[in-house]
Amino acid sequence: MRTETNLKFWLGIAVSLFFLVLLLNKINFSSLGAAFCSADYRYVFLAVCATFFSYFLRAVRWRYLLISEKSIPLSSLYPATIIGYMANNLLPARLGEFVRAYTLAKKEQLGTPAVFASLVIDRLFDGFTVLLLLLITLFTLQLPSGMEDAALALKGGGALMFLLYCGVVLFLYLLKRQTMRTLAAVGHVLKPFPKRLSDHIIPLLGSFIGGIRLSSRGRHVVAIVATSAGIWLVCLLSIDMTLRSFNIHLPVAASMFILIMLVFAVMVPASPGFIGTYHYACYKGLTVFGIPETTSVSVALVMHGTGFFPVIIAGCYYLWKNKLSLKELQWAE
Repeated sequence: MRTETNLKFWLGIAVSLFFLVLLLNKINFSSLGAAFCSADYRYVFLAVCATFFSYFLRAVRWRYLLISEKSIPLSSLYPATIIGYMANNLLPARLGEFVRAYTLAKKEQLGTPAVFASLVIDRLFDGFTVLLLLLITLFTLQLPSGMEDAALALKGGGALMFLLYCGVVLFLYLLKRQTMRTLAAVGHVLKPFPKRLSDHIIPLLGSFIGGIRLSSRGRHVVAIVATSAGIWLVCLLSIDMTLRSFNIHLPVAASMFILIMLVFAVMVPASPGFIGTYHYACYKGLTVFGIPETTSVSVALVMHGTGFFPVIIAGCYYLWKNKLSLKELQWAE
């Protein structure tokens, strides 16, 4: 398992370096410095505030996803959320979700499988919300001529995401309603692989599905849906504030397009913090709307920085406050 993690880490580094090289070829460093100097950093500050507010909304949604398990205060949920996102920026193999689950489970004395199960549902809500944004974007945004391939790629990516999320939802439904039959089917699928893999995955799936206890109360469901919408609206606001800091004024649909490009970018296996893939996706999204290359690179660097450095600082604070260490979190997987 450790060898596999190391392989993913080095593969991610290679992917990030590839996209960074592509990006560096577009940079005029003297113009880049001028772009940074001309930026209005009051808007950048607002973008950082919006980013942390989105984490707060994530903590609120997480509270309602776990409310059937235990009523957990936001004073525990918010720090665990920040620590999880910090871990995604610093640790390999996208360990942030495991770290987030481990941190809360330890703080509130909960079973880690139950907490991790809630985060799978959390991600499903994110996925369907992004698909809705993609649908709105495709119907409201008129891309410049010559971008037909990009529109087609977005449609194809959206269709693939929709099928993937529907498949996950169907699998979870069958796993919850027909647990033994579904586990038997998984065991049959895993027969060609080494037996130790099946011995590891099947008990893990059993523990995982036992941890899913979603509330069916109307106000809880409304809270989950409302916070899901709020999270991504605040993310759009953060993008818009960063654009305004460089005196770029684009329609909301353009910010939605850039956001979707970034969502696709962070799905690509890359180094911790999505370095390279995030920047290149942001750069390409901006150049679609005629933003000069140097300005696009500047915006990409600032936009990534607003979600990278502040959350690391806040995460380190909450690590210290909760008497945790990065080394302990890395082994929490």
